[in-house]
Amino acid sequence: MELTKLFTMQRELDAYIQKKQFVSNDVFKEKGLALLVELAELANETRCFKFWSSKGPSERKVILEEYVDSIHFLLSLGIEKGLDTLKVWPEGEVEGDLTDVFMQTMSAIQKFMMHTDKESYENIWIHYGAIANRIGISYIEIMDAYLEKNEENYKRQQTGY
Repeated sequence: MELTKLFTMQRELDAYIQKKQFVSNDVFKEKGLALLVELAELANETRCFKFWSSKGPSERKVILEEYVDSIHFLLSLGIEKGLDTLKVWPEGEVEGDLTDVFMQTMSAIQKFMMHTDKESYENIWIHYGAIANRIGISYIEIMDAYLEKNEENYKRQQTGY
């Protein structure tokens, strides 16, 4: 999947939010924590770890929205560290079931927050690709949902979210 358009859109949204909210300090760590929180919310909606419950996952639309919330922060972190030159979604093998992949993705995010290099950043993308694969969402769905959520994020800023 091509990422250039997403980075451009996210850079514009970040600039808009920064101006609208008068953000003047470095918010890298806040964005990192936000990414971890969004990932946890996604895991919660899939219910993949809830062995004690027979209730199934949330509706696909809800899961996709949570997934894309993460992508916003993942893009934003890359922009913050000058890693927005990534042109395509990197691919790689990730072992394990969905719960394993969520745990590995959290670890990859934490590693990147400590060592903000290109390899660590690309590793997060590889893990997000593995999550998408495990839950059966396509890059086209991700792109469409990102565009929709990006528009919603602008509206939220305009209405004092």
